[in-house]
Order: sequence, then C-alpha cells, then structure tokens
Amino acid sequence: MIDPLERWKETGLPDKPDYAGLLTFAGMPYTHDPAELEGVDVAIVGAPVDDLTSDRPGTRYGPRAIRAAGCPPGPHLEARVDGLAELRVVDFGDAPVVPADPAGNHAAIERTVGQVVAAGAIPIVLGGDHSVAEPDIRAVASAHGPVALVHFDTHTDTGEEVFGVEISHGTPMYRLVRDGHVDGARYVQIGLRGYWPGEKELQWQAERGITSFFMHDVRDRGIGAIVEETISIVGEKPVFLSVDVDVLDPAFAPGTGTPEPGGMTSGDLLWACREIASRTRLVGMDVVEVLPTAVASADVTALVAERVVREVLTGIALRRRATQ
Repeated sequence: MIDPLERWKETGLPDKPDYAGLLTFAGMPYTHDPAELEGVDVAIVGAPVDDLTSDRPGTRYGPRAIRAAGCPPGPHLEARVDGLAELRVVDFGDAPVVPADPAGNHAAIERTVGQVVAAGAIPIVLGGDHSVAEPDIRAVASAHGPVALVHFDTHTDTGEEVFGVEISHGTPMYRLVRDGHVDGARYVQIGLRGYWPGEKELQWQAERGITSFFMHDVRDRGIGAIVEETISIVGEKPVFLSVDVDVLDPAFAPGTGTPEPGGMTSGDLLWACREIASRTRLVGMDVVEVLPTAVASADVTALVAERVVREVLTGIALRRRATQ
C-alpha cells in the first residue's frame, strides 16, 4: 500500500504556499480510499450540507472555506508542539452529498465518518449545519458506545422539533441522547444564551442529567473553571467535541446563520478546545455553522473555525506525549 503521507512528501508540496495546489485542510495529503487510512491518526471529513437550517442558508460552503483558511505549518507558539508534524493527518475529502436529500446526506456522512472510525483514526468533521452532528456522532458511538459530549453553542439543539420538523439543525442533540448515542450524564453544553429553547427543552435536559453552562457562567466563573468542571464531568469516557461557531460573539464570528450577541471570545474558545483535547479521551469532533457567504468579513469565521481544529490537533498531540 502506498503511504499517502510519503507520497505527498515526494512531490515537495508541503512547502507550497496556501493559495496553491490541491485545497486540503492545512495542506495535508488527500485520500478518499479507506485502505489508505491505515496508520492515520486524524482524518478530516467535509459535510457540506445546509438543507436542515432554520435561518440563513449557506453553510454548505463552510468546509471549503475552512480548508481555504489554512496557515503555514509549524509549532504552536504557546504549547510548543506541532500537531501536524507529530500526528499523521489526512484530508479524507467530503461525504458524497447532494442538494435536497437530507436523509441520504446523513446516511452518506455516517458512512464516511464510519470508515474513518473503522480504520482507528479520529474523525474531524467540517460542517455544514449542525444537523451533521447526528450522523457523525452516531458513527463514532457505533464503535465506542455512548459517548460523552462537550458542546459549545449558543443553542442547546435539543428541540424535539423545529417549526414542526423533527430533523433539523436544532434537534440533533435531542435525538442523540434519546437514542442512546450520547450519555446525558456526561453531556456538557457551554456558552448558552439568547432566546431559544424554552422551559420544555431545559426541563427535558435536567431530567437526563445534562450540564448546561450559560454565558453568565463563563463570564462570572471564567473559562478555566468551566473547563475544569467539564473535564471532571466527562471523565475517562470517550468524548466527542462539537463546536458551533455561533457560540462566539458575532464580533469574532460574523459569518454564521444564527448569530447571537454576547458570546465567547475566540481566545477563550481556542484555549478551551486545546485544553479539552489534551486532557480527555477525544474520539471525534465537528466544527459547524460556518457561513462564508453571510457578510464580507465572513472569512474571519472560517479562520477561527480552522484554528479551532488546529488547537484540537495540538491538544491531541499533547495528550499523546503525556501518555507515551
């Protein structure tokens, strides 16, 4: 079998500028052959769908924008580790999705993420609207059992339905907990604020032991204390990290479908993602709701989403160092 990383090195392309060559995450080698996932630590998967959004569409363009927001490789200047050098990372391309077929698209996403999981690699999914969390977490839970979930978001996404529709970007966490793919007692939400959902959904969450940290908790207690409690709650159970960029204040992430003022800073989110990845048993991740067509400065949002992934890769590398 041809080693995709060695094949890539032979071309000399790791030294290419970001704007040249095949568009892959951070210039990592591309493969869409499951046989070439052997020995890979992390595989990037695109989920370019937004058929189930309830507000502004356009997040189908998110994966491409996140890939285009890459930066030159090198060590993380604060953590002093280069996750891209210490881990074998490939871009596994996009799940084979088409417009206006949400059921078929979810099946394609679950199947594609499942190939990554079956190979023993950690999938990092680039959305897409947040409905993609349902198939990608389901694929991970199929291999690891019910997972713990750390969920950064303005919204809980635990609606039983949105506008009378049972499957949308506002319902994935309800369905994942209901169907046993996520362990409610080890499910933590961070950054909640705004005006949705209502008391019905919050009561449902409380009955299942879900922990919710609102923005006033983050402001009053500090992100460090919130992350410490989160790590304590999820414990050593396999953890999935789901990041909706609307958890950020629109000043930091204007390009998203349902922006809500009063959110997190990008600095706090980046640090928190790295810390969680370095101190928990991370088995999967997604970053969703990047809407690059929303406003002229939307590439700022794609940039912070790309850096969220880079921080997680740094955290995974730090954990590998600590456990070897």
